[in-house]
Formats: sequence, C-alpha cells, structure tokens
Amino acid sequence: MTPSLPFGSSLPLSLHISPSPLFSPSLSFPLLMPSPLSSEPDWASVTLGVFVCQGCSLLHRGIPHISRVKSVQQETWDASEVELMAAMGNEPAKAKYEQKVPAFYYRPKHTDCKLLREQWIRARYERNEFEFIEKQEPYSAGYREGFLWKRGRDNGQFLSRKFILSEREGALKYFNKQDARDPKAVMKIETLNATFQPAKIGNPYGLQITYLRDNSTRNIFVYHSDSKEMVDWFNAIRAARFHYLQVAFPGASDEELVPKLTRSFMKEGFMEKTGPKHTEGFKKRWFTMDDRRLMYFKDPLDAYARGEVFIGSKENSYTVLPGLPPSTQGYHWNHGITIVTPDRKFLFACETEAEQRDWIAAFQRVINRPMRPQEYFGEDHFHHKNAPL
Repeated sequence: MTPSLPFGSSLPLSLHISPSPLFSPSLSFPLLMPSPLSSEPDWASVTLGVFVCQGCSLLHRGIPHISRVKSVQQETWDASEVELMAAMGNEPAKAKYEQKVPAFYYRPKHTDCKLLREQWIRARYERNEFEFIEKQEPYSAGYREGFLWKRGRDNGQFLSRKFILSEREGALKYFNKQDARDPKAVMKIETLNATFQPAKIGNPYGLQITYLRDNSTRNIFVYHSDSKEMVDWFNAIRAARFHYLQVAFPGASDEELVPKLTRSFMKEGFMEKTGPKHTEGFKKRWFTMDDRRLMYFKDPLDAYARGEVFIGSKENSYTVLPGLPPSTQGYHWNHGITIVTPDRKFLFACETEAEQRDWIAAFQRVINRPMRPQEYFGEDHFHHKNAPL
C-alpha cells in the first residue's frame, strides 16, 4: 500500500515530508504561475505535476479527466503523488506543454475573464495545442469563417451573422444574410481590436470588436455558445493583426509587436458631462478610455460614440485637474474633473470620490506619456470632435 504523507506548513517552495527511504527530506520546485494573492500557490495538480493558484485550481477541477487538484496545506498526499511533483514541477511542465505557443496567442493573466483562463488551461493540458502545430489551425490559418451571434445596432437583439476573417483581404467582414454576396461591414485589420466583455455584454463569452470607420470608432458585440470557438476567433484576430504588423514594421521584434495586437480599455464607466459652452445641463453618459481616445455613449452597448475627445500629453498642454470651475452649474454628481486641452476645457462629474480618483489616474497616465509621431496625425484628424449631447 502506498504510504500517505502530510505536507508541512512551508509549502510549496519546499515540500517537507517525514523521513522515508523513498524521498529526501526536502524537495524544491520552481514556480510557473504565482498566486494572485501570494507568492506561494496553495494548490497542485497531482496528475500533471504542477503548482497552481487558487483561481486556477477551480478551473482545473473542470477537467477532472486530465487534472486532479489537491491542497498543499490541508490534504494528505500519497507518496506516488509526491514522486510525480518531484519528477515534473512547473518549469519542466511548461517546457512540455508550452513548447510551441505562437507569439500571437494570448497568454491570460489572473485578472482576465474566466473564459480566457479556462481555455488557456484546456489548450495546454486537454487539447495539447502547443505540442502539435496542426492543432492550431483554427486560429493560425489566415482565414476563418463561421457564425456568431451579433447584437443589432437599433433593436439590441442578438442575431446569427456570418463572419469571415481573411488575412489576404486584410479584413474581417460580416453578412446579414447567409447567401448575401456583399458584406454588411468591412473591418480593416489595420484598426481592428477585440476585447472580452462578459459583464458588459451580459454573456460569459461576449466579445467587443472595435474598428475605425472614417476615423470614428465603431463597436460590434458578439458571442458564441461554444467557449473554444469564441477564443479561437479572438486568437485568429490576434494572428491576423500580428502578420499585418510584421509586414508594416519589418524590423520590429515579436516582443515589440505582441502588445499591439489587441488591448483592453484603460477604463470604462459612467460620468456626467456638459457641452462646450459649459452652460448646458450635465447628462449621464457611458465613457470608454481607449488609449488616447476618450469616447462617450448614451448606452454602454451603443454601436457609435456620441463624441470623442483626444487626450494628448503634458508637453502639448494637456492637463487633468480635480474639481470644476467655480461658476459651473447643472451637475448632479459632486466629484468633478476638468480636462484642459489647447482648445477648450472638458468638464465631467463622477458619482463617487473613488471613481473620480480612478478616472484622474487613467487620464494622468496618458497625459504623462509623450506622444508618438502617428498620434499627432490622430489628433489633427478628428481634433476634439464632439457630437451634440
């Protein structure tokens, strides 16, 4: 019978076990994924031989035929399980299961949505996608076609729409009818972005796709009932962007290109705003901070922004200030923000002091960053265009 061995309190950096002819008194393991709350993960997969954080341990439980997890501190381990951990460990497991991860493939962080983290685990351990390149075809072939549920711009209903992503054509297209010859929209890979928004869209697999049309941001919201299908679409978009940027910037390294493939928004949420004369009443709007573009919408799921504000750098006379000018009237929320640009002041109000601090911090990060040459073109092109409230 295999003996059961209790683990000591200093795990997992060093597994102290009772003396036994099978083991040395201390077994050390390199870490692959630190816990979001601690530098010492409290869980391990005793079938894969890797330590995992608590959040990932819950996802590993979803593939019990592949991974069986145990608490390092609170459960008793068999000697065979200890032997596996000693023989494998996180770094050897990484070398095995991640040996052929494409540069464009998104590696989720512990702060990412459950969908991305779960599919990353399944891709590594269940489907072995990064051991066999042929298993990466769904997102690396340069062409992808399929149906996604897309939210209607006017009625808000999700309807099935045909999507085609073609690197050769440099575009993502969708069609309102299955047999339609002409697409409803053509989204150039050059300006394409995708970010998962499950809470905002109201679906755990919800993806927000943005692109520029006439230098204005256009949003579409999609999902698929199959989680792998949705993540494959996301990584196919990243692959198309990666290959486009390789051509556009032939001297750039993978490390320089990968951060440009897709991006999450710096901040989103409701604020109040007034018009350019500062005499109109403040109205509640949904704001999205996408790098230097501050966009506002009447509803978080609107297809088009009602206005966009370019946020430049301090070297170009952009500043952000807490509060509102003393003469300001018509606001309902008391925590004001003033953005000063070379042309005018933009006035906003937040519901809470915490929201005010977060928005100011987001604005300040952008303002403190020097502008790149291409950003001057963006500033000149739409130059603080502001639609009516």
